[in-house]
Amino acid sequence: MARLYEQMKPEHIAFIEQQKQFFVGTAANDGTVNVSPKSWDSLRVLSPNRIAWLNITGSGNETAAHLAQNQRMTMMFCAFDGNPKILRLYGKAVAAHPRDEQ
Repeated sequence: MARLYEQMKPEHIAFIEQQKQFFVGTAANDGTVNVSPKSWDSLRVLSPNRIAWLNITGSGNETAAHLAQNQRMTMMFCAFDGNPKILRLYGKAVAAHPRDEQ
């Protein structure tokens, strides 16, 4: 049974930190949904409600194009080893670039 949390608990963060790969899902206002695999070495948990990752351009960077229209994002982490477990993070994303002041 799925449970919803207001923020990540320490055990969620520990699980995220153990995963070598995760998936990011975004969607434009119209059209298709994009699901992209990402690797752990590009992700950092900044706080129980904030994550940052380096979105390395893949096959056209559809993730960033979607975020320009709609900030909704789902991140999914799933255990490929050991006990089966899936953790999804739902939220809003902002694309930041090296040229951006923040």
